[in-house]
Amino acid sequence: MFNEVPELYDRVRPGYPDKLFADLVTVTGMDERSSVLEVGFGTGQATRSLAALGCSVTAIEPGEEMAALARQRMTTFGNVEVETSTFEEWDDRGGRFDVLVAASSWHWVAPSIGWQRAHDVLCPGGWMALLGNVVVRRPGEPEVYAETADLVGGPGGLFGPTIVRWYPTVQWFDGDGFADHLRSLSLYRRLDRDVREPLLDAVAERIRTRMGDRASRRYLSVLCVGQRAE
Repeated sequence: MFNEVPELYDRVRPGYPDKLFADLVTVTGMDERSSVLEVGFGTGQATRSLAALGCSVTAIEPGEEMAALARQRMTTFGNVEVETSTFEEWDDRGGRFDVLVAASSWHWVAPSIGWQRAHDVLCPGGWMALLGNVVVRRPGEPEVYAETADLVGGPGGLFGPTIVRWYPTVQWFDGDGFADHLRSLSLYRRLDRDVREPLLDAVAERIRTRMGDRASRRYLSVLCVGQRAE
């Protein structure tokens, strides 16, 4: 469904703060010699930050249009290899990686396959990192999410204790921009066009007329990292 709107997705979806990637490096010890597998990279919001670290990145994405746009966005990086596939069906050709990263994508991977496969494609001592953006709706919620984020760890025995970091951030939109953001979400992409478009046009108009054409979307960017168990 995101493959229908790759440029919109790339423009309105939130990225991740630099501090998150700095903490990822600190926790995992990754450097220019490290090999990274990114699962479901979309249009490359996180991929570009990983590539900037200098490590070797293999990025897989099932959406052909999403992957094509990502290739365009990353032409300046010589350390990224883009492949079009689901993680479940991807041919790893025997490759093993130091770090596996999934940025707002792991929930699309079948858990009956994904956790074991993640363990299998990592080197001994390798790390799995899940990145995400949680929408914060009321004061106090960041603490709730932070205290429960470790529960996303894989099935018992595959990965060690989860290390969690969180980073408050905010994204601002005008009315049309906020409507475009909603157009990039699966909840709205599943709607028939003749239902979705009048609804989102009305949302944009309400923001213009009642909110001064300025709306925020507050996030808690979350990093969850666990080490491969032997």
